[in-house]
Amino acid sequence: MLRRNVRLRREYLYRKNLEGRERLLYEKKRKIKQALEEGKPIPTELRNEEAALRQEIDLEDEYTAVPRSTIDDEYANATERDPKILLTTSRDPSAPLTQFVKELKFVFPNTQRMNRGGQVISEIIETCRAHDFTDVILVHEHRGVPDGLVISHLPFGPTAYFGLLNVVARHDIKDKKAIGTMPEAYPHLILDNFSTKLGERTANILKHLLPVPKPDTKRIITFANQSDYISFRHHLYEKRGGPKSIELKEIGPRFELRLYQIKLGTMDQDEAQTEWVLRPYMNTSKKRKMIGD
Repeated sequence: MLRRNVRLRREYLYRKNLEGRERLLYEKKRKIKQALEEGKPIPTELRNEEAALRQEIDLEDEYTAVPRSTIDDEYANATERDPKILLTTSRDPSAPLTQFVKELKFVFPNTQRMNRGGQVISEIIETCRAHDFTDVILVHEHRGVPDGLVISHLPFGPTAYFGLLNVVARHDIKDKKAIGTMPEAYPHLILDNFSTKLGERTANILKHLLPVPKPDTKRIITFANQSDYISFRHHLYEKRGGPKSIELKEIGPRFELRLYQIKLGTMDQDEAQTEWVLRPYMNTSKKRKMIGD
C-alpha cells in the first residue's frame, strides 16, 4: 500500500512538472494565432516551428486549446460524493481543546471525532484511506488555547496548514437559551474575497469540507478574508417579518485562520513538495495580500 501511494504521488508530480512545457507551447501557438488574425508576419523565432504548430492548432477543440492545470486534480471527483471527515487533536488535549473539537464536529457535516491517544499520524492517514475518508482535520493547541488547524485531503493531498487565532467557543458567545441547539442541516457556504490564485486554491480546500446543501437550509457558514486573515462565522437566519426582513443569529463557534503553508501531499509525507509557504520576514510582506484584494 505504501509503495502504491508513493508511485501514484510521483505520477501526479510528474504530470504537474509537464505543465511548464505545455504552457510554453500554448504561448507559442497563441502568438501564431494572433499574428494570423491581425495579418502580421509570423514572429522570427517561431518560423521554424510554424508548420508543426499550425497543424496542432487545426486539431484542437475548446477543451484542448487551453492548457489544463493538474494542481486541482485532487478535487476532480470531489463533487461525486459528500465529504467524510475525521477530526482529531494533538496528543493529550486540554479541556478547552476537547470542547472546541466537539463543536467543530457539528460545524462540518459527516464528521467523525477520534481521540488521538498514542496513534501516530501515518497510522491515522492509512486507516482513513482504507475507510474512504476524504479529509483529516488535526487541531493543535498551546497551553490550553487552540492555535493550529491542519486540513489534509485524501488520498494524496494537498495539506493546508493554518494558524488559529481569536477562538471563541460556542458556549462563550451567548447564554445557552439564546443559542439553542446546533442544527445538523447541510449549511450554505459564503466565501468572500478569495480573488487571487492562492485565494482560489485556499477556497477550494475549504469549500470541499462541506456537502451541497438543500435550497431551504437556514444555516450559513462564512469564510471571509480580510488582509489574509480568514474569519469563520456560523449563523442561522430567520424571516420573521416577511421575505425582505432577515434576522441573523450567530450560533458559533468563531475564529480566525491564517494560512501559512500548503504541501502537495498528506500530512504524514515529510518529503512532500511545498506548494506555497508564508514568508513574513521579507521586506515586502506587509504590502502584499496573498489571498485576496
